Amino acid sequence: DPSGTFVQLRVNLVQTNCRKRAQRTQNCKAVENRRRPACLACYKFDNSDVPKVLDKYHNCGPSHHLAVKEIKQRDEAECRAVEEAGKSTDALYLPGMFAFSRAYQA
Repeated sequence: DPSGTFVQLRVNLVQTNCRKRAQRTQNCKAVENRRRPACLACYKFDNSDVPKVLDKYHNCGPSHHLAVKEIKQRDEAECRAVEEAGKSTDALYLPGMFAFSRAYQA
């Protein structure tokens, strides 16, 4: 895409029985019947040598929530808006986009 790079990331988190400060080498087991939030992140970067974030959206919502369908629809709409960031409508010319008329002298 000439307007930049779009990245979408979905992550499902699980609560474990490990402590936050513990070393990461131990085997952590998922805790049953606990929160399992589903996270969505969308980013749009420009095409420069040092990419800059043009737009972003991220949300971590509970997966057991009653309005999961509505949350997913909102997330999808927000990510589509992020994907459109940086696109210029005047950068692309399509036939019929402009119309000119020439006035004749009478």
